[in-house]
Amino acid sequence: MPDAIKAANYIQQLDDARCEENWDAVPELVRKVRKHAPDRTCLTLTAEIELAITRACQKAAPQDTDRPSTAGAPAVGIEVASHIPNLITAIENETQHPEEGFQAKVCLGWLHWVMKDYPIALVRLPKNFDLEYPQYDNLDTLSEWTKVCALKSTYLRANCLARDGQRDMAMGAFEAALPSLSSVWTTKTARHQLRYWAELFLTEYCMLASQAIRENDELLSDPNCLASFRTWFKYWASAKGQQPLAGGYGFRGSVPRRQVWSEYYHVLSELLQRDLPFPTGYSEPSNDSSARSQLRAELKKVEVIFQGLLYTETKFPRADEQRTEVEQFVDRVMQNWIILNGHGWKEQDLGKGGRDTLSHGTLDNLYGAATKTYHSTSVLRHLFTVHLAVAEFDLAFAAFDSYLDIIKKGKARVAKTGHPEPAMDDDATMLETISACIAALCRFGGRDAAEKAYHLGLQLENLFERLANGESSAEENLNAAKDGHLVLTAAESLPPRALALTYQAAGLANAQWARMTYDSESRTHFQQKAVHCLSKSLSPELGLGVDVRGVFALGTLLAEQRNLHYAINLVKTALLEDVDIDESQELYRGPCWRERSLIPLWHLLALMLSAQQDYVMAARACEGAMEQFKDPFTLFGTRSLNGAYQSEHLNEAGVEDGGYTSNGIVDEMDDFEKESLLEIKMTQLAILELVEGPTVAVNASSELLTLFTRLFGDLDQKVELTKPEAPRTAVTAVTKEQTRNRRASVFGSRSVRSARGMRQSIFGSHDKNLTGIPPVPQAPGAPAIQVTNDEKRKSHSLSRSGSGRRHSLRRKSRSESQGATEAPPPMPVNGSLAHYAGKDGAVAVSPPEEPSTDMVQRTDSFNSNEDYYDGDASVLAEVYGSLLPVIHFSQEHSKRKRKAILIKVWLTIAGFYRRAGLVADAEQACTEAQNIVQALEAEVLNDTTGDVSLREAGWGETKSTEELYADVWAEKGYLSVACGKPYEARADFETALTHFPDHPAAIVGLSDILLDINSEKLLPPPVVPSFNLEESILGDNSTPLQATSKFPELPSQPLGLGTRKVEGKLEKEEDNLENGMAALKLKSISSPNRGPELPPPHKATSLPLHDRLAARDRAYGLLSGLTKLGTGWNNSEAWFTLARAYEESGQVDKAKGALWWCVELEDGRGAREWTCVDAGGYVL
Repeated sequence: MPDAIKAANYIQQLDDARCEENWDAVPELVRKVRKHAPDRTCLTLTAEIELAITRACQKAAPQDTDRPSTAGAPAVGIEVASHIPNLITAIENETQHPEEGFQAKVCLGWLHWVMKDYPIALVRLPKNFDLEYPQYDNLDTLSEWTKVCALKSTYLRANCLARDGQRDMAMGAFEAALPSLSSVWTTKTARHQLRYWAELFLTEYCMLASQAIRENDELLSDPNCLASFRTWFKYWASAKGQQPLAGGYGFRGSVPRRQVWSEYYHVLSELLQRDLPFPTGYSEPSNDSSARSQLRAELKKVEVIFQGLLYTETKFPRADEQRTEVEQFVDRVMQNWIILNGHGWKEQDLGKGGRDTLSHGTLDNLYGAATKTYHSTSVLRHLFTVHLAVAEFDLAFAAFDSYLDIIKKGKARVAKTGHPEPAMDDDATMLETISACIAALCRFGGRDAAEKAYHLGLQLENLFERLANGESSAEENLNAAKDGHLVLTAAESLPPRALALTYQAAGLANAQWARMTYDSESRTHFQQKAVHCLSKSLSPELGLGVDVRGVFALGTLLAEQRNLHYAINLVKTALLEDVDIDESQELYRGPCWRERSLIPLWHLLALMLSAQQDYVMAARACEGAMEQFKDPFTLFGTRSLNGAYQSEHLNEAGVEDGGYTSNGIVDEMDDFEKESLLEIKMTQLAILELVEGPTVAVNASSELLTLFTRLFGDLDQKVELTKPEAPRTAVTAVTKEQTRNRRASVFGSRSVRSARGMRQSIFGSHDKNLTGIPPVPQAPGAPAIQVTNDEKRKSHSLSRSGSGRRHSLRRKSRSESQGATEAPPPMPVNGSLAHYAGKDGAVAVSPPEEPSTDMVQRTDSFNSNEDYYDGDASVLAEVYGSLLPVIHFSQEHSKRKRKAILIKVWLTIAGFYRRAGLVADAEQACTEAQNIVQALEAEVLNDTTGDVSLREAGWGETKSTEELYADVWAEKGYLSVACGKPYEARADFETALTHFPDHPAAIVGLSDILLDINSEKLLPPPVVPSFNLEESILGDNSTPLQATSKFPELPSQPLGLGTRKVEGKLEKEEDNLENGMAALKLKSISSPNRGPELPPPHKATSLPLHDRLAARDRAYGLLSGLTKLGTGWNNSEAWFTLARAYEESGQVDKAKGALWWCVELEDGRGAREWTCVDAGGYVL
């Protein structure tokens, strides 16, 4: 007899059994439901058919969670097909229970699907429950089995559409079902069948979406392009609480879970690398303010999950096995890291920890990959790159050494067996990695790094030689590999870009080693090879034309060799070339990357023009570096230092502070780029000093400190100095121009300020300030020096060099000493460099007779132009990609580097004041620099890492602390010379050399004093201080005693007299003084075997001959060593002083040779040293 209560109970048990996949209990429950609820025919018939389909599918494909099988594979000889008419009738008669009717429709469609009747199944399968029964408002009240049927229906409909080639409609079916099934993805009580069909639903949806995106990347612009993957993420998060979700195949018919996460990571990576708008559809609410922060957070979550599954399911391979999936994942991670670590992404977009956390997380990922691969060259290559990016240079080059060793052995195996190894990097990747290593060694390392780069360059040169000789057979490669040389497996397929980068790297290695080597006789040979390789890298036959890095390196090298004509035209062509800017490059290089990369070229051009004494154009070149940014707002922004001061260029534009601030391009630059801007400013002031005199340069030197503060911020430099007085004027009203002059004149007395108007003669009357760099906000607490109005101070237009001899040998008119050369033709915008670097365009001065073999030997490379780039410059349409990653140093390193830059600024200012005759201000500037060096020394001594040293400059540092000390003491020495205190200057120079024995300025300054001693231009100082007898004995009202004779000025301790034994006796004699004072007189008694008798020290008016000869010989030794070094081989002042040493030693021929060499060096010397162009040497 039917029982409603039991019927409801059995119906619920039937639903539970199906949900829990307890099919064995279904027949008994169907019988009991029919007994107690005979009217539920549709329900019972549907349950029976579902049971039959399930068992038939299990027979056709036994469940195996380790291997996939099609969900519900079509059963052979299925017996339930005869029930189709009965099921259709039951569906038509079901009007009381919509859920049971919906379940029956899904069962009918499923039956046709397993019988491969896909068109009929598509017709029979119902659409979403809310569309079939719109009267249901609350879908959350549906039974779990109804939700299972809804999932099953959508999955089967989409599968039928996909089989028919209607992928878009299949994806539309999936997407339409997502809202009605939202409770399924987040439930934490889902049972087996719900999870089974939910995973089939989502995995199929994700794979279809991924396939569509791979074939049509325009779908990435759809806000809902991540709907499937984000739903999968919700399902994963909810299911993880029930049981740990491992990888592999979750259920029969589903794709591997790891593959779904892989596709999810791929789509997010494409969004990142294409810089597309962040899809907001189906995203979780986030506290991140920016879309980039949300993308980064989502990418990181997916990466962690996929990495965990991949590394857990991957075993360490045998030697003959590959782990392609691991290496592909690592490559994708690195592609994302390159974007995130670049200039296009801001620190705040990367989340907590910024780039440091990003890079170290990537390192953890790479080391995890290393445990799942065997000698993977790609993993080692990426380790080298990321370690380099976080400034861990030792680990980076250790990874590179392992990489190169494995590459060589792998290439040797390929040459021996003839079987390629797909897991090994190809030839182009290997050469680019070696090129990157050479560039990093040359840019950030010292002499040891340069030597390592040189040896790598030798291997590349050996490779070039064998390629040029056609030695590429298997046997030749095998022999070369046995000898430890680099070999190529497919030299004929080497892309031009890789070959160009390789030539460029070889050129950089030779150029850097030429600067660092102690072998002066080989320096010219290394420079020749560098010019050849760099010219070859710019050859049009390689298809890439002129590269900014290559042009800069070659131009700097030629400028150092005084080949200014070719260097200037090469740089001009690169600057004037109209290049189609690839906007996608901004994602990695940041905004205005092209203009920023050209700043060193503009600076180099300015120095070369100043070397040709074209100072007006040199100043304009400095301005051009800034004017390429169009608007000063673009470069410097509107951000003031403390909100209390607005920059001058905004004041002049009439912009009022509206309470808003914006950053400029300078806020996106790294310290190397900022230093380049500051160096341009120094060059502008140096040019101004040459033209207008040091007094005008002094008046503008305050801009250096202002610019430094804008670029690098406040370094806690607390200087308690008074502010300068306002310039007095006869006009009572203070005009706007006077106000600007007063604010800009942090340094300078009234006499100095009065010369400000002289600027217009070089920079034009329309210029508002000295330079092309717009004035920047000055810190309210910026250091200022109070200059007194001392009438005794006179402004002297002294030379800029420490020795006071700058441009003393420079010819005022180049046509006076050499024949006038024909002016070069105008530079083409899209033309050829053949007019400037061709063989017929060479203009050279015949080299003079060289002084001696121990001096720099000038070879034909200075005049030869056979290796210079001679081709069409219009191929500059493609710029090389970035060779080195964006490197982020630690805060401690950045602080040390900025202090070193500030020391250079203070010493530059001190030089301006010294040459202007403002000694007190120069001393105070030197004191400021010395205080910073002392603070820097304390930091180094307190460092516990052991990575820094006082004696040696660390990675990425231009000078060591000891060399900075030497800079300060050398400037103090020249200041003492300017004050007429040569012996104090000598002590300062000696102190400088105790800190850094090869300091060029200190050596030249000390040698000048030593040679003055030798020539007796400098007499010995008095032994005792002179005193005024009248003032010391008598009072103010006393009458001075008249002495019959004056006390002679007593000289002091000549060199060498301290070691001589002097026998003397004291004799007391009466002096003819009226006051009756007596004096002691020392009479020297010399032995007959000792040579000429030396006068007593207080009577000596000159030094002994052997002391003067010792001074001369020491000067010669210092100068000879300096001119052999890479830092002094082209130092004209050192050669000039060396010529004087030769002359005073009677070697006239050597003196003439040195002077002629000095003339040529001075003839091509710029306003400043060439090394100031870029802190990285020849590498941008």
